[in-house]
Amino acid sequence: MPDALADLGVTLTPQGGQLRVWSANATSMELCLFDAKDPNWVTATVPMKRDAAAVWSVISTLLTPGVRYSVRANGAAAPGNAFDPALHLIDPYARGLARTESGDWRGYVQEPDTFDWGRSKKPRVGLDHTVLYEVHAKGISKLNPDVPEELRGTYAGLANESTIAYLLDLGVTSVELLPVQQFVSEQRLIKQGLINYWGYNTLNFFTPHAGYASKAAQFGGTGAVLREFKGMVKLLHEAGIEVILDVVYNHTAEEGIDGPTTSLRGIDNANYYRQQADGQYVDVTGCGNSLNTSTPAALRLVLDSLRYWANDLQVDGFRFDLAVTLGRDSANIFQAEHPLLLAIKDDPLLSDVKIIAEPWDVGMGGWQVGNFPGAGSTRGWSEWNDGYRDRMRDFWLTDIGATRASGSAPNGIGSLARRLAGSAHVFSQDRGPLASVNFITAHDGFTMADLTAYIQKHNVGNGENNRDGTDNNHSFNHGVEGPTDDAVIVETRRKAMRNLLGTLLLSAGIPMLTAGDEFGRSQRGNNNAYNQDGELTWLPWQRDEWQDDLLTVARQLIQFRRDNPALRPVRYGLAGETVPSATQMDWYNAEGISMSEVDWDSPAERTLQYLAASTPEFEDFNRILLIVHGLEDDVSVTLPTHDGVTGYTLLWDSADDNGTPALAERAPGSTLTVAGTSMQLFRAH
Repeated sequence: MPDALADLGVTLTPQGGQLRVWSANATSMELCLFDAKDPNWVTATVPMKRDAAAVWSVISTLLTPGVRYSVRANGAAAPGNAFDPALHLIDPYARGLARTESGDWRGYVQEPDTFDWGRSKKPRVGLDHTVLYEVHAKGISKLNPDVPEELRGTYAGLANESTIAYLLDLGVTSVELLPVQQFVSEQRLIKQGLINYWGYNTLNFFTPHAGYASKAAQFGGTGAVLREFKGMVKLLHEAGIEVILDVVYNHTAEEGIDGPTTSLRGIDNANYYRQQADGQYVDVTGCGNSLNTSTPAALRLVLDSLRYWANDLQVDGFRFDLAVTLGRDSANIFQAEHPLLLAIKDDPLLSDVKIIAEPWDVGMGGWQVGNFPGAGSTRGWSEWNDGYRDRMRDFWLTDIGATRASGSAPNGIGSLARRLAGSAHVFSQDRGPLASVNFITAHDGFTMADLTAYIQKHNVGNGENNRDGTDNNHSFNHGVEGPTDDAVIVETRRKAMRNLLGTLLLSAGIPMLTAGDEFGRSQRGNNNAYNQDGELTWLPWQRDEWQDDLLTVARQLIQFRRDNPALRPVRYGLAGETVPSATQMDWYNAEGISMSEVDWDSPAERTLQYLAASTPEFEDFNRILLIVHGLEDDVSVTLPTHDGVTGYTLLWDSADDNGTPALAERAPGSTLTVAGTSMQLFRAH
C-alpha cells in the first residue's frame, strides 16, 4: 500500500524540486520563493494542491539547492485553528534554515548529500559497556586552549583532536549532547536580554543548530553547517566514540497560543498541538505547548526526524526530553504501548540506535519511571532513574547531615543496595539492569561539587529572584554554605565526591557522567543555569591539583568498570538459577556474615559487603567485592569467606585522595579498617 506521508519536505526530482506539506485543516497553501540577496523579497508564489491524504504539494524548477522558501497557509477561523495567510512559515521538514535581518526564518533547499564518510562507522557500543558523558556542544571546547580560537565552542571544536584525546583518556564511550537541533530563545528571555543556553526550545526538528558551527561554516553557503556537523560525527566515530542527541519533541519554540507562530501552529494547529475543545492548549510540558503525538502526522514528524538524524547524519542514539508527553494518547493519558513509543523501539530504520527516556513530564500521571516498553537487555527503552539519583545523594550527603544533627541516620543501607544492584524493584525482569540510566547529576541541578558545598540554590543571576530551579536538592554543605578554607570540610567534600563517582561507576546499569563532575566543576551553587552562556557553564580546562586527583579517580573507576564484567550485568539474576550475563550477588555485613533484615534496615549499621560474580556468556569469569560504609566513624570489617574465593586484591579506596592504594592482598576472614564514609573495591580470586 502506498505511503501517503512519504517524502514530506523538499525532494529533488528530474522535473524540479518537490515540496510536500501535511495539513488537514488548511483550505489553501502556497509556496513562496525569495530573492537570493534579500530574504524578505518574495520573487514567486506557487499554489499547492491537496491530495486525499491531506498532503499539499507542488513541483517547481525554482526549488533548487540554496533557494530560500516558505509556505503560507489559510483555513477556517474555528476553535483550534490559528491560520494567518500573511505569515511565512517554516516547512516542518526543512533541511536548512536561514534567518533574516528582522529575525524571521526561511527554509532553504539543502544540497544533494555528497558527504564522504570514508571508513567511519557507528561504534555500536554495547549497552553494558556504555558510559554516557552528558555535555554541551559549545561548552565543552569554548575554553580549551588547545583548540584553535576560531573553532572553540563549535562542532569542529568538539571533534578537535585535543577534545577527543581528553574523552578517550577519561574512558567514556558516548557523548550525550544537549539539544543541537535548531532552537531559539524564549520570548521572555529575549525581553530580559538573556538567552536559552541549554537549547530546550526547538524551532525545527531537521536542522543542526547553526550557532554551534564555526563562523566559516555559518557563512560558508548551502550545506556548510551540515557538513561541519557530519564531520564532527565522523571524527568521533573514527575515535570509537558514539554521539547521542538530547532531543526535544515534546514541545516547540512556538510556546503558548500567544507565542510566535513560525511553523506547526500556522500549518495545522489543531492537529499538531494538544488542545481542549475550545482551542486552549493542554500544556503537560510547562513550556506553553505539547506536541500531539496521538495524530498520525505529528507521530510521523518525530519518526521521520529520528530516521534522518540516525541514518543521514549517522547519530548513534537519542535521549528524549520529557518522553512521557510523546506517549500520551488522544485523551492525554500516558500509554506504555503508545504507537510512537513502540515505533521508535521497533522501526527497522532505527534498529541500531540507543533510545533513552526522561520518563516524566509535568502533566497528570507524568512520573512513569520503569514503565517504558521493551527489554533493556536486547532492544528497548532505557530510562533516566531519578530514584537512583536521589537515594545515592541521600546516602552520602543528606543522611550524613541528619546524622550529625540528630546522632542517628534516617535510613539504613538497603535502599542503596537495591539500586547498586540494578534497581530490580523498578524495572521488570525481562528489561534488566540496562533499562536503568544511573546518574547523580545532570545538566539541570547542582554539579557534583556543588552537591557537597551547598544546601540552598543560588540562582539570582538567572533573573528570576532565585525562584527558579528546584529546592529539593538532596545535598549537604558539610557545615559551611559555599567555598571555605576549612581544611577538614574541604577534604570531607572531596571524599564525598569520590564516593558519589564510585557509586555511579560501580553500579549495575548504564552510568551517565555530567561533564566536569570528573574533576569537581562548580557553578557556584546555581542549580538551573539554563540561561547562563559564559564561564559559569563552560567546561574549564585549567585545573587545580586536587581536581587532577579527582580526574584520576574517575578515569580509574571507568577502567575498573570496563575490566570487571561483574560490575555491569546485562540481566537480573534469579535465585537458584544461572542466568547468562547476569551477576550472582552475595551480601555480607561488616562482620562478614550474610546480611540479616536488621542489617538491611538499621540506621546504626550502614555497612555492607557486596560480592558479585559474573555468569559468563561472552567474557571471562570475574568476581569483585565492594565495601560500602555510610557513617563518619571508621569501622572494622571482616572480609567474607565464600566458596571459590581464596583472596582479595584491593583496587581502589575512596579514602585516598587519588584513589590509588598500594595493591594489598587480603585473605578471606581477615579484618581491616574502613574509613568513615568511604568505599573499597577488591578483585576476588
